Amino acid sequence: MARGKAPRSGTVIAHSVFYSPDPYIHQALRPSNIQLELCLINNHAKKPGSSGTPAEFNADGTPVVRVRLPKKKLGEQFAQAKLMMGANHIRVSCIDGVERMGRIKGKIKKRAWIREGDIIIVVPWSFQDEKCDIIYRYLPPQADWLRKNNYL
Repeated sequence: MARGKAPRSGTVIAHSVFYSPDPYIHQALRPSNIQLELCLINNHAKKPGSSGTPAEFNADGTPVVRVRLPKKKLGEQFAQAKLMMGANHIRVSCIDGVERMGRIKGKIKKRAWIREGDIIIVVPWSFQDEKCDIIYRYLPPQADWLRKNNYL
C-alpha cells in the first residue's frame, strides 16, 4: 500500500494503534506510514477536533436550505396534515383539492413526527383514490422556502 492511501474498511487507526489481522495492512501501517494528525475510523478521514461538515451559507449570509420536491412521474404531490386520526393515519388535504386518509409509511413512522398543519409529500393509492401514503415531512424552514418560491 502506498503512503497516504486509506486502509481497507474496518481498520481503525488511533494514533499509535496500528494492529490489523490482515498481514498486508499490518505491514503497511507501520509507524512510519501513519500520519498522526489524521484518525481514520471506518474509512473516513477526519482531523481530531473537527465536528463534521461546515454549515453552508449563501452570499447574503442566510443558510442554504435543501428541499426535496415531489416527483410528479411517481405520482407524488404536496399535502397538508389536517387531522390526526390515530393508528398512524392522518386526514390530509392534497394540492389537487381532494381530502384523503394518509397512512404514515413505516420508514418515517419513528424518524419524523408529523403534526397537524405540517406540509408533507403524499402518494395517492392507484386502487383507492381517497387514500394515500405519506412519504416525507417538511421542516418549518423548508416549508417557508416552498412558500417563498411559490411551490405552495
